[in-house]
Amino acid sequence: MRHDHLISAAQLSRSDVEAVLDRAGEIADDLAAYRDSRPGLVLGLCFFEPSTRTKMSFDAAAKRLGGSTIDMGSVESSSVTKGESLADTVRVIEGYADALVLRHPSEGAAKLASDFVDVPLINAGDGAGQHPSQTLLDLYTIREENGLDDLTVGIMGDLKYGRTVHSLAAALANFEVSQHFISPESLRLPRSVRFDLHEAGAQVREHTELEPVLSELDVLYVTRIQRERFPDESEYRAVAGEYQIDADTLAAGRDDLTVMHPLPRVDEIAPDVDETDHARYFQQAHNGVPVRMALLEMLLENHGGIS
Repeated sequence: MRHDHLISAAQLSRSDVEAVLDRAGEIADDLAAYRDSRPGLVLGLCFFEPSTRTKMSFDAAAKRLGGSTIDMGSVESSSVTKGESLADTVRVIEGYADALVLRHPSEGAAKLASDFVDVPLINAGDGAGQHPSQTLLDLYTIREENGLDDLTVGIMGDLKYGRTVHSLAAALANFEVSQHFISPESLRLPRSVRFDLHEAGAQVREHTELEPVLSELDVLYVTRIQRERFPDESEYRAVAGEYQIDADTLAAGRDDLTVMHPLPRVDEIAPDVDETDHARYFQQAHNGVPVRMALLEMLLENHGGIS
């Protein structure tokens, strides 16, 4: 994988994806062989938005590699409250770290920040834009359960603001996958994402209901409605709770249907789905550690960083 930074899933070719997933599989199969493989690594965690899984799994990944992390803390306790620019913040923190992980509420923030630093920078979510490391762990989960070719994948929920959706759709275009997008009209894929998928030759169909397509799916990727992205609370309330699944819903699906979710969930997947053979979202979250270990190793190898 020949990249200095990971900003967008669109950077990733099929061979890039397979290289990261292969390394992640090796790590997951024999964690002891990779433990402490990067002694001295310092990973800078720059999170301008709340995070549980992404932040903690990057923290765990760095520590399992034998490294450590430094954390800018909350925005409220940082120099951002004094008016410091994003460019200045990352330029300072790169002096303390071998690589940076950035989450920011503004779309395009990771690309901007990457222009100001020389150490590898990973986009951990930029507003409603991209979340490429989430996509890699999503693809790892799909590959473990279903393989990555000759698949039919349904992606349901907030397709307008859901950055995990935008990244996953772009990456799936590298494989022989038919993609079905299920959402209210007001939350359908942005025009720019649809255009990029069309240009990539992806097989894409859009729906407003799950039922007509459920029986065709190998994978159902469910997302929450991104309340924090809506410009108006009334717009959120108009669609909140509109797309929900439970164990009875899935009775119409295939016996080997894989149900995924980037988490956190609100009410879009009922707790009774957790006890079915379909549920893979907690394993999906756990897969973040070996995948992010692999990603850090490979970016640092490319960059000639800490060994």
